[in-house]
Amino acid sequence: MDALKIVASVLLLIASIMIIVLVLMQNSKQSGLSALNASADSYFSKNKSRTLSAKIVSLTRIFVIVFFVLTIALNLFVAHLK
Repeated sequence: MDALKIVASVLLLIASIMIIVLVLMQNSKQSGLSALNASADSYFSKNKSRTLSAKIVSLTRIFVIVFFVLTIALNLFVAHLK
């Protein structure tokens, strides 16, 4: 049972690092000077779901879900051992 706790802890650490990396890779939602552009309906904005940025956002969501599931499972596991 102790090996399961170690594996879950390592997976939690990997998920934490991946969340940090993916959040740092995401583009800022603030428009800044690019708001001066009048081209709001560009090809890029119509195909946002296929871009690398959209894939990074979806990967971030997946790792956040994995992080929360592992955290809850690890806490329940530790509480069950006591």
